[in-house]
Amino acid sequence: MQLKPALLGVALAASGAHALLRFACSQLVLERFDPLLNPGQVSPHLHQIVGGNAFNISMDLQNDLPSISSCTTCTFSEDFSNYWTAVLYFQHQNGSFKRVPQLPGQLLGNANGGMTVYYLQPGNGQKVTAFKKGFRMIVGNAMVRSFDGSNPEATSLNFRCLDANGGNGGVTGAPGTDSNSLPTQKCLGGIRSQIIFPSCWNGVDLDPPDHKSHVKYPVNGGCPSTHPVQVPQLFIETVWDTTQFNNMWPSNGQQPFVYSMGDPVGVGQHADYVFGWKGDSLQRAMDQCNDFGGACPTLQTQSIDAINRCTQPSRVQEAYDGWLPSLPGCNPIQAGPAKATMVTGCGAPTTWTGPDPTPGPAPTGNPVPTSQPPTPTNPAPGAQQTHYGQCGGKDFKGPTACQSPYTCKFSNDYYSQCL
Repeated sequence: MQLKPALLGVALAASGAHALLRFACSQLVLERFDPLLNPGQVSPHLHQIVGGNAFNISMDLQNDLPSISSCTTCTFSEDFSNYWTAVLYFQHQNGSFKRVPQLPGQLLGNANGGMTVYYLQPGNGQKVTAFKKGFRMIVGNAMVRSFDGSNPEATSLNFRCLDANGGNGGVTGAPGTDSNSLPTQKCLGGIRSQIIFPSCWNGVDLDPPDHKSHVKYPVNGGCPSTHPVQVPQLFIETVWDTTQFNNMWPSNGQQPFVYSMGDPVGVGQHADYVFGWKGDSLQRAMDQCNDFGGACPTLQTQSIDAINRCTQPSRVQEAYDGWLPSLPGCNPIQAGPAKATMVTGCGAPTTWTGPDPTPGPAPTGNPVPTSQPPTPTNPAPGAQQTHYGQCGGKDFKGPTACQSPYTCKFSNDYYSQCL
């Protein structure tokens, strides 16, 4: 049986002396990049990305992320992996959209948005083997709009309606507060997305073309013979601060939140993972650390201030924040129940700025516009920043003046943007 959030407490209790890591990863960047499904091309929809700053529009399988990253947004400083999910928006009844900010996880400090990451050792007593260099996987399907309770992947994507002041944030939710689709009631403490990855590997493939078939969920508490290698149970939480919109719900009472791929149901939520732990650090942690979210002496850590300083500027010149007339990219609302279809030709940007790494393999999964982006270019030294570009923040070295008629607007201590 797969590990559901409602059953997480059972797994934690059963894990005994086995490893369990829980840590914060602040937001690296908001970007329409997805180097797994759309390598070398602007992604159809917006993602929030955390982890090492080697994240790019394409990421070669042979990349050694710890050696090419200069920082990570995760508090375990040897974790240069990347984790990303879609982004939640509020839709006003006048038709406009506004991004829902993220809140840090409980008891983990004041991280700048991002997510809480768990590495769990399933409680079956079997040794857990850390992921290998080049390992990648995805969970979920951005085009799905109806829930399939017979699919273990679908039942591993959940939401929790939180109470005020962090209430109802424990392992098991109060009755009626966990759901596979977005909550239909106002949540006084926000909405927590809960995404559980498979934890059984076939022991051979690091990243097959579909990014999924090399892993499976446990069956009856153990790994199937086709996927016999027990890897860490990766579990990520994102707390969306929906509370600031509770007084703006539409008069018909319909829940007003929608994911960046035009999903108002929520069953299309998904996540991507690219392994990037340094050396044998993750294996050491799996072998030695058993404190729930506490100290893991074998791992190096860094401060919340340090993880918040690690950021990237957005490279697709497009508005993500403020009140928007439409979702970034070409993403009209598609409520289903049939799968969503890809929309192109709306005029959304398909180019990006900055260096282009070595192209990855041919795209798989969600289709993208067929037009090829032009060769990326960097702005000339000393040039004014363009619309939506970064123009300030701690340790930022780029231009701080914006092209007319835009001005540099403060977002947080680490990021300002030309708006």
